[in-house]
Amino acid sequence: MGERWQDRFRAGRISLPSWAREAPDRSLYRSNSSGTWELYTWDRTTGEHRQATARGQGTELGALDPTGAWVWWFDDTDGDEFGVWRRRPFAGGPDTEAAPGLPPSYSAGLALGADGTALVGRSTDEGFSVHLCRPGQPPAELYVHRQEGYLASRSDDGTLFAIAHSEHGDSRHTAVRVYRLHGAEADSPPRAEAVGDLWDGPGLALYPGHFSPGGRTLLVVHERRGRAEPLLWDPVTGEEQEVRLDGLPGDLSADWTPDGKQLLIVQEHRARSRLHLHTPDGGRTEPLDTPPGLVGAATARPDGTVEYSWSSSQLPPVIRNTRGETVLTPPGATAPPSVPVRDVDVEGPGGAVHALVSEPEAGTAPYPTVFLVHGGPEAQDTDAFFSDVAAWVDHGFAVVRVNYRGSTGYGSAWRNAIERRVGLTELEDITAVRDWAVASGLADPARLVLEGASWGGYLTLLGLGVRPDDWSLGIAAVPIADYPAAYADEMEALRAFDRSMFGGSPEEVPERYAASSPLTYAADVKAPVLVLAGENDPRCPIRQIENYVGRLRELGKPHEVYRFDAGHGSFVVEERIRHMAAELDFALRSLAGVPGGPVPGTA
Repeated sequence: MGERWQDRFRAGRISLPSWAREAPDRSLYRSNSSGTWELYTWDRTTGEHRQATARGQGTELGALDPTGAWVWWFDDTDGDEFGVWRRRPFAGGPDTEAAPGLPPSYSAGLALGADGTALVGRSTDEGFSVHLCRPGQPPAELYVHRQEGYLASRSDDGTLFAIAHSEHGDSRHTAVRVYRLHGAEADSPPRAEAVGDLWDGPGLALYPGHFSPGGRTLLVVHERRGRAEPLLWDPVTGEEQEVRLDGLPGDLSADWTPDGKQLLIVQEHRARSRLHLHTPDGGRTEPLDTPPGLVGAATARPDGTVEYSWSSSQLPPVIRNTRGETVLTPPGATAPPSVPVRDVDVEGPGGAVHALVSEPEAGTAPYPTVFLVHGGPEAQDTDAFFSDVAAWVDHGFAVVRVNYRGSTGYGSAWRNAIERRVGLTELEDITAVRDWAVASGLADPARLVLEGASWGGYLTLLGLGVRPDDWSLGIAAVPIADYPAAYADEMEALRAFDRSMFGGSPEEVPERYAASSPLTYAADVKAPVLVLAGENDPRCPIRQIENYVGRLRELGKPHEVYRFDAGHGSFVVEERIRHMAAELDFALRSLAGVPGGPVPGTA
């Protein structure tokens, strides 16, 4: 295969361009074309593209103001996600601090006004807050609470803003509140007046979206019937209109078309997605023609088209519109294709578990097999293009991806099933699929790799200790390894998430954290372990990984560590290639002596 797998990482990629509400020909997107993921502006009138940020570790968060005059971007330190907002002119120019007077924080939302004002959501160890920033004036605090939340959106006229909050103590199942903003333009101190509250009670989440164009109706996603569905809510009158789309299975989300007359519906079902246009007045729903695979993002344009990013497990990402046109093509070579996936359903202890299987083009079963475990846990594996999956396949491995309990896309009960028994529940589903893969003849039981990043890395380390005889080796990137220590060091938003899952903090329910912590089972680990860790990771901090690695060292367990200077992963293309190379090298070396195992260098 030579460098084919590396070519996929180096191939040009772009995100779906966003656009300014009052200047729709001005767009912003992310691209890796400089070798690092950065923000770029695109003037659709002139065709000019301009790199807006250039930082050693890349840039993730950015936004255009409604007039298209300014690019806002979040400036953290080496990927630690803790920083301040800066801005620069769309046409280029110096960066300036966008919200002077606001200390660094974790980002918890941004809502920009056409009048130059901004609402900034902040998360710190003290909780969640929202601040009004006006040019030439100090920031004004509008909302603060010890419990976590996020700023969702602001109405076009700037008078209303919506937040998700967890004042009831459960950040996984948020409520929604809308405030009226007073004094945004006056010299008097501004204030926020609550005008509407929406909460569906314990265990039911509400996710606020955008206000209607030019209006005050708020899009909200609810879970009243066991899945994600949209509703329209007028926070002033309290009127609700549920968008009933019973003919569309799966989880549904929505956004407005620019004229406010239709909703762009994104349907997620069995690891794939479809787009639909729904007209609330009259209840008509029209499917949009997209190929099978994953729509990663979509936006309706003022000209009536819908632009979307799309890929499949076999074909690399493209940006298209509903006229069948390619909207934007990144510079450089296109990523080589990979193999399609097939779906399997395996009966697990909590019901049927859906998994995706990718098989190498050469060789015969049983294959050496990688169980690539997704992060989150509130995420899912999809029929989308992933360079790491393709790299394993190129090297002769089958890849199995499991949408275990805790995953999104299969209803709220499936997502919530991990509560109070975190990690152990997910492993039951992974084990069921692992046993199917061996019994069906797909996977060689002597050559089984458990691999994952973030929550997937956590489940990898936990699985190596809880089910030590199931796996030949493990690879855990940016994992939770010592759960109580991770809780102590991680960002407050994640501590709140953990309290919701476990039913309390490590001090309140220590037995649950111990039962779910990989460190508890370190002595039982038999397989060689590779751990990849970010020095500046605020989500899975380095100290708790050092605790786990130190324990493996004390026990004489075979292990290797790859540390890198970034946060929760890297936005630098060559660093991601080094990560993948380290994983492949570790797996090939570890399996080289196994009868029938891969021989290093032959892939």
